[in-house]
Amino acid sequence: MSKNFREPAILLLKDGTVFHGKSAGIIGTTVGEICFNTGMTGYQEIFTDPSYYRQILVMTNVHIGNYGTHQKEVESSNIQIAGLVCRNFSDHFSRLNTDSSLQEYLEMNSLVCIHDIDTRALVRHIRVNGAMNAIISNEQFDIQKLRELLDGVPDMHGLELASKVTTKQIYDIPNTENSVRLAVLDFGIKSSILKQLNQHHFNVRVFPAQTNISTMLDWKPDAFFLSNGPGDPSSMDYAIQTASQILESGKPAFGICLGHQIFGLAMGIKTVKMLNGHRGSNHAVLNLETGLGEITCQNHGFALDTEQVLSSKHKISLSHINLNDKSVEGIRINDRPVFSVQYHPEAGPGPHDSRYLFHQFSSMVNKELGISQILN
Repeated sequence: MSKNFREPAILLLKDGTVFHGKSAGIIGTTVGEICFNTGMTGYQEIFTDPSYYRQILVMTNVHIGNYGTHQKEVESSNIQIAGLVCRNFSDHFSRLNTDSSLQEYLEMNSLVCIHDIDTRALVRHIRVNGAMNAIISNEQFDIQKLRELLDGVPDMHGLELASKVTTKQIYDIPNTENSVRLAVLDFGIKSSILKQLNQHHFNVRVFPAQTNISTMLDWKPDAFFLSNGPGDPSSMDYAIQTASQILESGKPAFGICLGHQIFGLAMGIKTVKMLNGHRGSNHAVLNLETGLGEITCQNHGFALDTEQVLSSKHKISLSHINLNDKSVEGIRINDRPVFSVQYHPEAGPGPHDSRYLFHQFSSMVNKELGISQILN
């Protein structure tokens, strides 16, 4: 165990608010935009979600680490968050088939953590004042020096991050039960999304975020998928251009989270920075096409502008809305076989209410291809 475990640590927010706590993970200093997740379980999947890249994460559930970590419960090859904030950090775990304690896992992934702070007060502060940059340190306690470090950190607004977390090489996830080819643009894709696509009988080829349309078309895909990912979507000119070309191709396409925002931008809808975003596994969404509600898994700090979506009825149909703040949760392109959602239907972690969307996409693609037997 690291010598700094339970030693003093400090959290400084951009607005000058300071929290004192104890340290876990490694000795160091880390910066990023602070945000919070309301999920009660699934912390390892959350930590490894590339959509959290460059963010300091506050876990609102009181106990973190109580069931340890397991190699199978990851959404990418390593931890993606910039730092961790929690109330009660447990180095002891109750699960028998555990690979390591959370402390060991944080050390292996070189992550700085602060715990034993009032996370309820911190979350209330973020809810009122919005997400902002922050710094955690267990090696430097001079507030002025920490403030100087924090002043040099760029805001999330305007920050392009997908190219930092995307795959470096093209790779395949074959499926022998079907020949339908799906080109996936990886902006920071979660492994559970790829599992769902594969289980719905797509032959998947994953392309780096900045891949041009001609490279993907050379593979002769039957459909396209735009993944989740981190950063400000409006900064991704390359992806918006590619999404526009995908729409022009007339081929079926599906987007999740950042991919959803990119399709919206390609249709002329602007994105807005939310006050504190939606992050957790208990967000209520209404499907306007069926009238049914869904409890969803979410992780985003940007959203499509609601007024612009509603005023673009001739181009776009609003398919899902958030029941808490009425923000856009899903759209359908009227004259194309294309739809997208803001939330995460793969639900890793979270409830499975929305996994029907993968079957819906598979059915749509098969219909466009004239395949009579719908695989599910």
